[in-house]
Amino acid sequence: MLALLVSAYVEEQVKGETRVVLQLQPNLAPYQIAILPLSKKPELEKLSKPLYTDLMGTWRCDYDETQSIGKRYRRQDEIGTPYCVTIDFDSLTDQQVTVRERDSMQQVRLPLSQLKQYFVDHGLTS
Repeated sequence: MLALLVSAYVEEQVKGETRVVLQLQPNLAPYQIAILPLSKKPELEKLSKPLYTDLMGTWRCDYDETQSIGKRYRRQDEIGTPYCVTIDFDSLTDQQVTVRERDSMQQVRLPLSQLKQYFVDHGLTS
């Protein structure tokens, strides 16, 4: 187990800062998906809490609404969470969320109706 953790541990330089990433395979990560509302506002909770409950039925998920979104991304990177789903104020009107991939840090905006299929297509297993 120690060898697995050591081999998955990566430090990268991003904009002059050290980014720590635990590049675990999704099936080994403690959480596969993190739900991150942009802020701790009741209107965002109305969308993010049911989404969290829904995804928990299939995958291991974390819900985090503390600190800035950047710090939450970094925290999830450090524990090996492969995908973060951000719910913002636009999500309330367009029913879309932003999915961020841990290793590449690439982000894609998706309709909520396509979110589960996106994770299946990207190899997340329950």
